Amino acid sequence: MQVELWIAVLLCIGGAAAGGFAAWKIAFKKGVEHRQKVAESAIGSAEAEAARVLKEAKSVAETQKKEALIEAKDEIHRLRSESERELRDRRSDIQRQERRLQQKEETLDKKIENYEKKEEAIAHRQKDIEARLQDAEQLKRGQFEMLERISGFTAEQAKEHLLNILTEELVHEKAMRIADIESQLRDEADTKARALISQAIQRVAADQVTESTVSVVPLPNDEMKGRIIGREGRNIRTIETLTGVDLIIDDTPEAITLSGFDPVRREIARISLERLISDGRIHPARIEEMVEKARRDVELNIKAEGERAVLETGIHGIHHEVMRLLGRLHYRTSYGQNVLNHSMEVAFLAGIMASELGIDPVIARRAGLLHDIGKAVDHEIEGSHVEIGVDIARKFKENEAVVHAIQAHHGDVEAATVVACLVQAADAISAARPGARRENLESYIKRLEKLEELANSFNGVERSFAIQAGREVRIIIRPELVNDDEMVLLAREIAKKVESDLEYPGQIKVHLIRENRAIEFAK
Repeated sequence: MQVELWIAVLLCIGGAAAGGFAAWKIAFKKGVEHRQKVAESAIGSAEAEAARVLKEAKSVAETQKKEALIEAKDEIHRLRSESERELRDRRSDIQRQERRLQQKEETLDKKIENYEKKEEAIAHRQKDIEARLQDAEQLKRGQFEMLERISGFTAEQAKEHLLNILTEELVHEKAMRIADIESQLRDEADTKARALISQAIQRVAADQVTESTVSVVPLPNDEMKGRIIGREGRNIRTIETLTGVDLIIDDTPEAITLSGFDPVRREIARISLERLISDGRIHPARIEEMVEKARRDVELNIKAEGERAVLETGIHGIHHEVMRLLGRLHYRTSYGQNVLNHSMEVAFLAGIMASELGIDPVIARRAGLLHDIGKAVDHEIEGSHVEIGVDIARKFKENEAVVHAIQAHHGDVEAATVVACLVQAADAISAARPGARRENLESYIKRLEKLEELANSFNGVERSFAIQAGREVRIIIRPELVNDDEMVLLAREIAKKVESDLEYPGQIKVHLIRENRAIEFAK
């Protein structure tokens, strides 16, 4: 029963499925037919629309074609008109240029014709001139022959005579011009220099006291001389050995003289001896102690003097070793003048003159203060104080302007800067101040003899005399060898030689005297 039931159910399901499939097939067929009809209708509408659009496009294209043909015709007409107009303009320009060229050709033909006429005239004139030149040359030769017969000179002799006359005239004119220019420049320079230097001197009114190579130590009584000498001279030997200074004990009452070329050692000996005399205990151990204390005190004083010099001159950035060397100059003299005071005075003078000239006064004061720095060690190092000073300045990186001023302040090299010239002038002013310096008799006589010897070395000098303490040299000239015009040149040469070969304070006047004398005796 169950099997039959299941079979019946399956049969019902199969029948229902077959019926549903048949119904779906019928409906699908109807849908396909309907869509075919709709598509055919749409295709027909599209074809009609396409035909319409194509027709309209053909109509528009025909219209645009006609318009483009019309515009092309108009453009061709316009271009043709412009071309014809340009062609006419070019033809007119060509015609104008042809007329201008024709006029130029006519003008050139006229000029060529004129040039040909001028050439013919010039050729005629040239022939005439050549004929005249030949006549003039013949006349000139005749005149030369006549002049040679009259004067007794040949042409070469006459030429040499004229050249000699011209040379003498030129020498005279040269001497006169040199004298005029030197006189004018000297007047102007002297006026300005006097004003500048006098103002600087007035503003630096420094006192000068000459110093020597000896120091005198006062004694309370003459018995102290024996105590200073000591038993068998041991005390005086100890002092001289420790200080390097000679003690001169003579008949001078209540005084002992210390002699030494080194002012620092002489100062140490003076301080030590004064302290020993004040203390009263004089023996080798005490002497050694006092000398050592005096040496330390002098070193401190050297440092203080260097600082004082830098502070008073208003200079900054000085190396401490250079400052110590400046302090040593306090114990150094030159011709009796204290070198540190001299250097400070030169610094002030150079600074004042630099300010008046519109130049940096600090550089001028620095160069003036350091110009004699080499004298602090010139007795310890070989070479002149100028060379030593230049080496010291370069060693401690001083300004090149300062180095050059040190190198040129005695004329070892030519001054190339204004600062160097100012230091030279300030150095000469300080050294030439009355009472500032003094020379010993031997060096003074040697300097005067050398000045006269230099003047006598020139040709034409008969004799010379150094006068005015060597500030003037009078030279007697032989009149038959030197004329008045050549005296100007000779005086200049002698002055230049004196400047280059001699060292002297201030300036030296070169005075030439020429005298002609005619002597005859009536018998």
